[in-house]
Amino acid sequence: MSLILSVNAGSSSLKVSLFRCSPNDSSEPILLLSSSTSSISTPPAKFSFTPAAVDVRPVKDEVESIHNHASAFKHFLDRLKGEASIERTEIKHVCHRIVHGGDYTDPVVIANESLYHIEKLADLAPLHNGSALSVIKTSIDALPHARSIAFFDTAFHKALPRQVSTYAINQQVARDRGLKKYGFHGLSYSFILRSVACHLEKDPRSLNMIAMHIGSGASICAIRSGESIDTSMGLTPLSGLPGATRAGDVDASLIFHYTSRSPAHMSHDPSLAQEVHITEAEDILNTKSGWKALTGTTDFGEITKNADISSPPSASSNSCTVAFHLLLDRILHYVGAYYLALRGDVDALVFAGGVGEKSEQLRSAIGEAVGCLGFAAVDEGRNRKVSTGDEVVADVGREGGGKRLLVCKTDEQFEMTRECVSLAHRGSWE
Repeated sequence: MSLILSVNAGSSSLKVSLFRCSPNDSSEPILLLSSSTSSISTPPAKFSFTPAAVDVRPVKDEVESIHNHASAFKHFLDRLKGEASIERTEIKHVCHRIVHGGDYTDPVVIANESLYHIEKLADLAPLHNGSALSVIKTSIDALPHARSIAFFDTAFHKALPRQVSTYAINQQVARDRGLKKYGFHGLSYSFILRSVACHLEKDPRSLNMIAMHIGSGASICAIRSGESIDTSMGLTPLSGLPGATRAGDVDASLIFHYTSRSPAHMSHDPSLAQEVHITEAEDILNTKSGWKALTGTTDFGEITKNADISSPPSASSNSCTVAFHLLLDRILHYVGAYYLALRGDVDALVFAGGVGEKSEQLRSAIGEAVGCLGFAAVDEGRNRKVSTGDEVVADVGREGGGKRLLVCKTDEQFEMTRECVSLAHRGSWE
């Protein structure tokens, strides 16, 4: 049996899953264990090691020696033998999630050329590509016998219509610099598409839906006949919905007003002008904005707990109420737009991602709003139970009440591994 390691580097986290599969068997890979390291940028890092066997107790530690993604991956490998009696040499493939793939539309075996290409794209996904690169290099050094493969979040959106992917800027500059809408969360949307098609007993190529990956990074995707036709993120993961620390869509001039030395307004007086470097602007919009800037916390569950979700905020409402309804408002803008893009031919509205899967309050609020489009009303009993259920896809709408409202427990690590196995069976890695 062959072991496949699936690695997902977030902005301050590292998720690793270990799967077993047979090289001569087309059945789906079997999860052996999973591990998660969080708070990498704000030590002590929190490390967990969870065997898939239900009768084995998971390990949870705080680890002072973890100070970046490379050391987090090394720590996982060090614990692999002690906790699971697995030798590193048993690992044959290592799948790496890469957020920005540029023009790569298929997975690639990591070699000098592909590594250089990924490095060049790091500026377009500053929260993720850099950390993924550090893990890739550590993986190549620590597991030289294993084949490292890059899977790109952008690949799912490779067929975006030209009018959707094009920005209204000088097209010669755009072509020379690769400035277009790429879209992200593609591995998640690929998993959602397959899983929802199975749940609805439909061919994925015939499925139309609006899928939402709502987590600390949040996006929405319109899928027609199994292909992405629009998505809320663009050139980078910054645009679209607000996230835990990302601003989402803002007026492009906002950053200059935000950093102006003049307290009242932006001045064109050169003596008051402040040069804003792209790194500073990216840092503000990627890491100092979003829900945390509004409320002081990245925990959406805490925000919901302290928000008045029954009505839109007033001048006296607290910051959590504002943050909850702001996210709701932005989501509904995209849902409405994508409903029109699909001409109302929508099989399902799908919730996924950490917030989408766990926040029954957000699902309920969205469900109430989209009732006018013919979606089933939320069944509050189903909605409460779905977070604790075992199903990969579950209905939260009332039976027979209209278009489907679904929750999908997305799994990017599984999606990479499944595709790795599929490509191996077709001889793609030979």
